[in-house]
Amino acid sequence: GDSSLIEALNRVKNSFNSYTLDRLAIKAGIEAFKDEEYFQKCRSMIISSRERVTIKMKAMSFNVLESYANFIFASHIEKKADQLFKELKENGILVRYFNKPKINNYLRISIGSDEEMDSFLEILEQMVHG
Repeated sequence: GDSSLIEALNRVKNSFNSYTLDRLAIKAGIEAFKDEEYFQKCRSMIISSRERVTIKMKAMSFNVLESYANFIFASHIEKKADQLFKELKENGILVRYFNKPKINNYLRISIGSDEEMDSFLEILEQMVHG
């Protein structure tokens, strides 16, 4: 009768729903994993780049604050931050400079690609030792 037909249709509907949901959940899981993998790859690239730049800047007499972000906060022992900021800008390198008490002798340098960081270090080296 009708009731067994409805029961059968419900069984089909329920198995279809759970199957579709499982597939979606699996797909979402895969995407999230790929995303996490990408995030970790970017994160480790930023960390290694930040460490490399920090070491080179310290060798150029910069005081570099410990950073866990995608930027470096640094000041030079002799050269003033506003002057460094201006010279870097003239060379097409943009860093942040905040004319505020306590941090007005610091530059905020965002970590970019290896090529960008190499250009930054090269120009900085010329400015400091040039």
